[in-house]
Amino acid sequence: MRVFITGGAGFIGSTLADRLLQRGDTVAVIDNYETGRRDNLTPSPRLEVIEGSITDAALVRGAIGDFKSDLVVHAAASYKNPENWEGDALTNTVGTAIVAQSAKAAGVRRLVYFQTALCYGLKPLEQPITLKHAILPGGSSYSISKTAGEQYIELSGLDFVTFRLANAYGPRNLSGPLPTFYQRLTTGKPCFVMDTRRDFIFIDDLVDCVMHAVDGKGRGAYHISSGSDFSIKELFDETVAALRINLAEPVEVRPRRPDDAYTILLDPSRTNGEFGWSVRTPLNTGVSRAIEWYKQHGISQTFTHLTQPKN
Repeated sequence: MRVFITGGAGFIGSTLADRLLQRGDTVAVIDNYETGRRDNLTPSPRLEVIEGSITDAALVRGAIGDFKSDLVVHAAASYKNPENWEGDALTNTVGTAIVAQSAKAAGVRRLVYFQTALCYGLKPLEQPITLKHAILPGGSSYSISKTAGEQYIELSGLDFVTFRLANAYGPRNLSGPLPTFYQRLTTGKPCFVMDTRRDFIFIDDLVDCVMHAVDGKGRGAYHISSGSDFSIKELFDETVAALRINLAEPVEVRPRRPDDAYTILLDPSRTNGEFGWSVRTPLNTGVSRAIEWYKQHGISQTFTHLTQPKN
């Protein structure tokens, strides 16, 4: 199979590229390295790397067409700065429209997309969240722009799967609480945790699920979720344990903000049933593997989709 991955030097894109190359597929990736890392991709005779932005319509059309892609996996996204509305709109909305139309023009048979669980709003109306929940993306620039991108994919008429994701973590992840905890704990900075719970999914389990869509299963929207949630303090405690450090005093637990949901838990029943998939990696194992990668490769910065409270 010939698979074209946008955002292929990022967390999800590069991990998927590794899996595809390992089984003998041919892969092309495009990345502008705004949040992706060059060392996430290992050179291979079956890997083509294109440096550029998905907002460059001519580049994207030519790259997807010239590669003669069987499948496009669209993992590129703008999320570096929650106040960069223009950047989010250009990459996540306009860029996705370009990718979808380019894929259609090139005769690509399927497009796989990654959507945020924030599409259901900052305070979902049900827990766990089912696929019937209303789409309410207005709480963040990221979710607004990602949801518009999802709708362009639907409009394209392409055969597609869109995965609405729980909080993915693991090696190469630079967004969310885990890399932030690691960076602060290893540089002597104070930490705090919010009194909230989230659904964490390890990257290898996530890619296991995506491979079903790559190989033709499913159509439409699915959740990639563990089906259970953990407190942010539990994640912090696992980080401390993996680092094998002793804290002088317990971590501060701060009450959640008025606009912060106590939990965001996705219902994975459609995914479990149609793909025969479920998570396999316990939280402590996944955190330990992420920490080992951070130790080996380092973290210079971390990112978030939402505006954070001041330290």
